[in-house]
Amino acid sequence: MKACLRCYVKNMILNRYVVELSIHEVGKSAQYPDGIKSGLVCKDLREGGMVMMDNHHPNKGPHLHLDEVETADDHVSDEKLIENFKSLVFRPLGVKR
Repeated sequence: MKACLRCYVKNMILNRYVVELSIHEVGKSAQYPDGIKSGLVCKDLREGGMVMMDNHHPNKGPHLHLDEVETADDHVSDEKLIENFKSLVFRPLGVKR
């Protein structure tokens, strides 16, 4: 199955943070049991910090990077994934959506 784009957004916030969200439907497989490939990242251009939620590394499944710390995460739905990302990134920056 060819990847089908479900969501893509890339923005600069406060002229400091680059935020990119990408969610693709890729078909169910051993690497993507739910059929979804995702990458949501916020990079601090000034301080170098990063928040990233992704599932495209082989044999890792969905996981979260907070700078250098990596923890398991789950992908319940696109909406929940985006809401979790917002709570980690947008709300602490004071961005209202």
